[in-house]
Amino acid sequence: MPSTSFVTAFAEMARTRPDAPALSWGDRVVDYADLAEMVESAHESLTAFGIGDGVPVCVPARKSPHTIALVIACVRAGMQVLLPSTGLGQAALADLCAQLGCTHVLSASEEEPATATRTENGGRTAYLAEPGLVLTTSGSTGTPKMVVLSAEGVDSFLSWAAAKFDIGPGTRVLNYAPLNFDLCLLDVWAALSVGACAELVEPERAVDGAHLAELCAERAPAVVQAVPMFFRLVVEAAAGRVFPEVRNLIFTGDAMPPNLLDRVAAAFPNARMWNVYGCTETNDSFLHEVVPAEVAVHGVVPIGMPIDGVHALVVADSGDVLTGAGTGELVVSTPFRSRGYFDRRLNGEKWHDGYFRTGDLVRRDEQGLVFLLGRNDHQVKVRGVRTNLQEVEQVVLAHPQVSEAAVIAVPDETAGNVLHAVIRRRAGSTVNSLQLRVHCAAGLPRTAIPGVIEIVDHALPRTSTGKVDRNSLRHNVSKAS
Repeated sequence: MPSTSFVTAFAEMARTRPDAPALSWGDRVVDYADLAEMVESAHESLTAFGIGDGVPVCVPARKSPHTIALVIACVRAGMQVLLPSTGLGQAALADLCAQLGCTHVLSASEEEPATATRTENGGRTAYLAEPGLVLTTSGSTGTPKMVVLSAEGVDSFLSWAAAKFDIGPGTRVLNYAPLNFDLCLLDVWAALSVGACAELVEPERAVDGAHLAELCAERAPAVVQAVPMFFRLVVEAAAGRVFPEVRNLIFTGDAMPPNLLDRVAAAFPNARMWNVYGCTETNDSFLHEVVPAEVAVHGVVPIGMPIDGVHALVVADSGDVLTGAGTGELVVSTPFRSRGYFDRRLNGEKWHDGYFRTGDLVRRDEQGLVFLLGRNDHQVKVRGVRTNLQEVEQVVLAHPQVSEAAVIAVPDETAGNVLHAVIRRRAGSTVNSLQLRVHCAAGLPRTAIPGVIEIVDHALPRTSTGKVDRNSLRHNVSKAS
């Protein structure tokens, strides 16, 4: 997200490359001069509203060139900007604004460069109130936590991302993620800082495979970063069509199913494929160049090794730091890190001496390659045996006729939990629950084999970030039982 350094870099791009495309949005292309003019208009509106420099404001992340211009104008005015999801409930939004002390909720549109609604928070200034953004976690386990980005962390990341993925003047970068998601650091903000063009995918068309494939063909982006769902939608809609202009594919946000890789590689024949791992609190920390033949050996896509400048530890259940191969929680320190949670009471649980406890369980092999096993909070006990739901999902997804899978734990008085798998089979497949149970038995202990296997032919529900919506599935299962 923008920092004061970003604002300076963007202004230089607008001065030296005014006619170059900056944003593509539907049928409209916004060049750098147009975007700079939109920023100027938004800045004038902020001044007219009488919003003081340095105060926190809230800008709900409705993806559009106008919202992007408004965010840049706010940072230019020295403001700290809370950028929440547009899907956040009104009560939760009001709570976050009150915590941060946001004086106004701002928005922008084609008709108005900025509109403002005053809050009732009295203008209390947030701590560490440097210009920049405050993101929120997903809130999947409760009220979203606010993460305060640091200017130096943002600047370090923008520089790394542009260099690593060859993003420069004129490069087309596809932006699939919602505007409030930290993935936009790469595919929107890094792009705009170096004179590239961000191709914005409209949220209402994010699950339209035919539209996404057409974007890849017509816009010919050189860089595509997205969650695995995007790539599945594209290859299914492409029906053998290829996209030779793409040079870098970046998988992130969720585990890439190994049985999808060959089809992705065939659809993007000239692209290097990368798996990126990170979290909102630290940004990206691990990177691995994906080779399908290597993944076939491992059975899963590794998250790889730490990015240059990142320090990573694997901590066993005993609290000991492992020095070689082993399994434990991943703890990282990155040059891209945030300043932590706005609610500093939460930092003590997750941060220590600059290191962040990710809550992710990983396995490191003898060569130092790291594999994601799942999350601490995805572990349940089945008949007294600790079971990792994501490990079960990985085994299910390895079946060649499975397109999507989610495994949830349903409380059971006898077993503690019963595993319920919801599986979407590939188009035209006749695979049944018995065949899938046999497949699971070959790769899982008996207690980890799902007790219920539900097969569907429709897409599984997804969150706004493209991950399987397990809460929705859990609700549907509880209603059916």
